[in-house]
Amino acid sequence: MYGWMVTARYYEERLQEEYLEGKQPAFDISAGPIPGELHLAAGQEAAAAGVCAHLRGADTVTAPHRPHHVAIAKGVDLDRMTAEIFGRRTGLSKGKGGHMHLFDAEVNFAGSGIIAEGCPPAVGAALAAKKRGEDSVAVAYLGEGAISQGGFLESLNLASVHDLPVVFVIEDNDWAISMPKERVTDVENGAKRADGFDMPGMRVDHDDAVAVYEAAGEAVGRARDGNGPTLLEVQVHRRMGHFMGDAEGYRPDADTERAKQRDSIERMENTLQNAGIDDSTIEDIRDRSHERVEDAIKWAKDQPEPDPEEAYEDVFTNPPAGWTPNPEPEPAETTGGDD
Repeated sequence: MYGWMVTARYYEERLQEEYLEGKQPAFDISAGPIPGELHLAAGQEAAAAGVCAHLRGADTVTAPHRPHHVAIAKGVDLDRMTAEIFGRRTGLSKGKGGHMHLFDAEVNFAGSGIIAEGCPPAVGAALAAKKRGEDSVAVAYLGEGAISQGGFLESLNLASVHDLPVVFVIEDNDWAISMPKERVTDVENGAKRADGFDMPGMRVDHDDAVAVYEAAGEAVGRARDGNGPTLLEVQVHRRMGHFMGDAEGYRPDADTERAKQRDSIERMENTLQNAGIDDSTIEDIRDRSHERVEDAIKWAKDQPEPDPEEAYEDVFTNPPAGWTPNPEPEPAETTGGDD
């Protein structure tokens, strides 16, 4: 778990550096080696590590627009994920999905940039597992700003009605883009959303991977044993802007400082030290994680860019034989009378 966490943190820090290349001093979202938006998850590592430690390869995970830490914990190929973010041909989706729409069928992982819309596919995967008589589970991640979305609430309902093996994980980082959560929902504890759907709801109040692990063990175990869904909320803290280039003028300095002080990685290191793990072992894990990230970035940047003509592949652009765009409507039959 510590290895996943330090890999994810360093990955986000390095992507930030790569992303800002060519975009300063005047921010140009189209410039640099990673054009477009980039949402980084530094500070949210505990929610990924603590849950995914209970999962198997056959289990399904869906992630929101801030997906890298979850992808790393689920075992997504780091080289191909990085190539995807850099828009390279050898990326997970040939460079066409970008960082918000990561997809790795090898480990049953998918991301979506649409708010709360990872929930319905996760419920679908759970329904499929139940119909097949398998003990696989599904996990859907979302932010606290998404807990009033129809896709989330409808998914809770369907999962509850059918007792599906799915765990919904809310990452509460206190900010729904630029809005503090109290301005977008009247529920301070998002886990209480479970009450309306007759399912267990739990909340972990600190960025503590071990506490998340314990709560997730109960939730995943319940799902795997055929006892239905759980809603789990985890308090995390966003250490960066909503997206790279976000000046965060809306965010008080005290909140930013509080996020830095509540560091889940430092907490995990203290836990390891208290358990008798020596500093050299911790440093070795950290060094190997950093090396893995550097290797992935180097490999990705060395990969070929797609041919422009490939933009027309893997999409619904080739019409079937005989298809005519916008055909003239046939005249309606008339039957007389006053219809």
